[in-house]
Amino acid sequence: MKHRRSRTKFTEDQLKILIEAFNQKPYPGYATKKKLALEINTEESRIQIWFQNRRARHRAQKRSEPEEDLKASQDHDYTEEKSHSREDRRCRTSYTSSQLHTLITAFMNNPYPGIDSREQLAKEIGVPESRVQIWFQNRRSRFHVHGKRELDESLEQEKDKEQDF
Repeated sequence: MKHRRSRTKFTEDQLKILIEAFNQKPYPGYATKKKLALEINTEESRIQIWFQNRRARHRAQKRSEPEEDLKASQDHDYTEEKSHSREDRRCRTSYTSSQLHTLITAFMNNPYPGIDSREQLAKEIGVPESRVQIWFQNRRSRFHVHGKRELDESLEQEKDKEQDF
């Protein structure tokens, strides 16, 4: 049975800090998210999700006020808000062939694993659960874009590698 992560409940003090940070920069870099996570004592991945949700809520509110939205877009330079420098981003996660084998096998069994499965996989391959979650999101995206053909090819490659061991 798949379990979802339990909802993260922020205190009023934590929310004040997050809202203040959002008002200053709605697209914070990795270092800023890490700093906020330490400041409010939670995981960086929870901060990332909070900002994603906050931006979505912010966009939805703006859609309900179209005349104000037009004025706001004329008054504000949104490109500055979304520009990311390379140093702001998390370093790319590299996986060993054995880690990839474990992930691909798990994906074949279930492309939508619950939090328990992701945590177990993360422990097994030695990476944070948030990286496992992103790996599955990316893999599902590739699967939908490139279809089953690519998945079959990667499985063949994995089988060939196993025979070489």
